[in-house]
Amino acid sequence: LEKEQLLDGCYRLQRVPGGRVALPVLEEKLYQLRLPWEMMPCGLVQIQNPVPSKAARQCMPAQKLRHELRRLLGESWSEELERDLPRTWQRHGDLILLSEDSFRAAPWEKLGPVLWETVASVLGAQRLARRGRVLPDGMRSPSVTLLLGQDGWVEHVDNGIRYTFDVTKCMFSPGNITEKLRVASLPCSGEVLVDLYAGIGYFTLPYLVHAAAAFAHACEWNSHAVEALQRNLVLNGVQDRCRIHHGDSRQLELRDVADRVNLGLIPSSEEGWPVACRVLKKDRGGVLHIHHNVETPVQRAEGAGFDGEAQHPMEDSGKETVKARIRPEWQRWAEATAARIQGLLAELHGQQWNTSILHIEPVKSYAPHVHHIVLDLECRPTLP
Repeated sequence: LEKEQLLDGCYRLQRVPGGRVALPVLEEKLYQLRLPWEMMPCGLVQIQNPVPSKAARQCMPAQKLRHELRRLLGESWSEELERDLPRTWQRHGDLILLSEDSFRAAPWEKLGPVLWETVASVLGAQRLARRGRVLPDGMRSPSVTLLLGQDGWVEHVDNGIRYTFDVTKCMFSPGNITEKLRVASLPCSGEVLVDLYAGIGYFTLPYLVHAAAAFAHACEWNSHAVEALQRNLVLNGVQDRCRIHHGDSRQLELRDVADRVNLGLIPSSEEGWPVACRVLKKDRGGVLHIHHNVETPVQRAEGAGFDGEAQHPMEDSGKETVKARIRPEWQRWAEATAARIQGLLAELHGQQWNTSILHIEPVKSYAPHVHHIVLDLECRPTLP
């Protein structure tokens, strides 16, 4: 058996008397336990107070859910159903958003509504929904099915900012929390921001609420996201300092207004670069925050997790190591982008501009070879 099928992730290895080490094994898997002769001598020991793992808070509900569903199905339980149980989920208030690969097997249908009521009860929720694949409509619209409950509107709080959105119509990425925190700490007092891909306000709101931007122009073409953004501006009391531009940001008519431009679109925001150059203040320029997915050779597995709520899916577990060293691929991409932006600005304004790399920030990784990074690029016109 693979180790994740055999071991109980709620507990960790611990020393026991006699200089031995205890390995936590799932009780229902004991009969399948086959140890190689190199591990002998060994024995079975029952520990009254096992040491919880760091993942215990997350995996205990998953274990409880497994036991409850096994009880309901009785002799109908199978290895297929075991594999079909959710390993991760997201919690948004009283709604649990399940992963797309959970509860897909046909035998679950025999439980009917009891299945969803049981899952919700065990996980401490009133509503359930299940993710599908992101729709290829250019808007990253989610394909989410509401399984239990009347509507998909939820509220999520990050860093004191309230976000409300309909999970069946809008995406929410908890993995971007580190970048939202960084944005919130930027010195933006008195500045005008243009957010070319505002969504429900992931970055617009931290700029307004915490970074003290004087005004924001938020561009978004998804009508469902626009509805959520309007609600979120009111929820956070900043509706008077933001104008929403509903439509394709490539057609934005703004010019010469921005001290700062946020280009928070992945895998690439390149189509927005000409627009970003047009909206920068032509007499003094400003700063572009350019998001991009950069391919990077990686030698280790990333994004591994445990059973339970996915707080930061696919976020780089080695973030401190990553931040300590800017990888050559990131630097090369940043330098090429700086040169490209410099050319766009010179062509637009008919004079030379200087572009300077202020910072390269890793946000999260998509194993095994892609990192989502943000380039902070300062753009200033040359003095006559």
